Amino acid sequence: MSIMKSLNTATSGIRSHSEALSVVGDNIANVNTVGYKRSRANFQDMLGRSIAGSSALPQAGAGARVGSIQQMWAQGALMTTESPTDLALNGSGFFVVKGNSGGVEGNFYTRAGQYNLDQEGYLVNQEGLRLQGYPADGTGAVGGTLGDLQVEQGTIGANATTSADIGANLDSETAVRTDAWDPADPSGTSDFSSNVTVYDSLGNAHEVTVYYRKTGANAWEWHAMADGAEVTGGTPGTPFEGASGTLTFTTDGMLDTETTSASSWDFVDATPGQAVTFDFGDSITTDSGTGMSGTTQYASPSTNTGISQDGYGAGEVAGISIGQDGTIEGVFTNGQRRVLGQVAVADFASVDGLERAGQGLWIETQASGEAVVGAAGTGGRGAVVAGALEGSNVDLAREFVDLIAYQRGFSANGRIVSTADEMYQELVNLKR
Repeated sequence: MSIMKSLNTATSGIRSHSEALSVVGDNIANVNTVGYKRSRANFQDMLGRSIAGSSALPQAGAGARVGSIQQMWAQGALMTTESPTDLALNGSGFFVVKGNSGGVEGNFYTRAGQYNLDQEGYLVNQEGLRLQGYPADGTGAVGGTLGDLQVEQGTIGANATTSADIGANLDSETAVRTDAWDPADPSGTSDFSSNVTVYDSLGNAHEVTVYYRKTGANAWEWHAMADGAEVTGGTPGTPFEGASGTLTFTTDGMLDTETTSASSWDFVDATPGQAVTFDFGDSITTDSGTGMSGTTQYASPSTNTGISQDGYGAGEVAGISIGQDGTIEGVFTNGQRRVLGQVAVADFASVDGLERAGQGLWIETQASGEAVVGAAGTGGRGAVVAGALEGSNVDLAREFVDLIAYQRGFSANGRIVSTADEMYQELVNLKR
């Protein structure tokens, strides 16, 4: 009967608009949820019978239903934060996290980048799921196997100094010395000095002073000294000479040659015979250089222009930095930096096929295809932005417009129910 059919049709409209209203409510509720993607209700019409085999006469429909709830994957706004472990993706893709969520164990995919370090040094999200990526080995080389990303909580080992680069200007107007070099009185028998820190195999720092004395026209000799208390067999308070050599300059003040006698340091309790190469610049004859970079001899006061060496003591992780390609670099207390791993980014053939799992997570399905995992910024994947979060892509203005439209649709379908009820009542009253 047509009146009964209109009741059922209106009921389907009420049901579908109620479901659409719940979608809008879910969007509005998640307007401040990090990484949330707005959903949209897709309406479909319904027919009361199969078209196949029916007459060619027009047919009245049987109402409407919500055929699907579709995720809208538009990029959300990036919001800067104060946490270096907060991550956002600028572009397509998902972070990969692993663990147990809702009783399900496995890999999950998310746009929410609120990560922190747990007590074991792993990067985890708010539910304790571990961020996946490519861990690096002890040398900083990133591997190719996906796994949990752990920021090393131990120390980076000490590295003994093997070379020291010294840059200085030695005053060409300094008088040639006529006295003898006295290791017991290096300051009194030299013209200038440079201080450089040398690390032994245990990571202990030792102050080594390089003394210069002019021995002839454009000719100098140098002596590297340390406190005897720091050297095996040395006498506390008495300087110990571990290396020495000569420097010569051209008449233009450029470094021409540099020589080094045997350099050997037996620091207390450390590996004996530590050899340290003292390099004073790109000498013309010795290094086939320009003679301009490093130590020079001009008619100006003697001064140090640059000192560096390749050693360092042991250090602990003091912080991390994450690059746009997802590379995680550890910053250690000894000033060293080392790659600890790289954040992985997953993408899918059809993101619309992903299944929502709650807590800002999605899981792959047959419709989405398998995750294609790789480094950020490759294969169409977005870049990682550290110290930022991706906000919800819900547009409140749009949601309120939809809210009004669904409310009107609900009311209109309710009016059909009341009208059909009145008509049905009239039909019943015909018998009276």
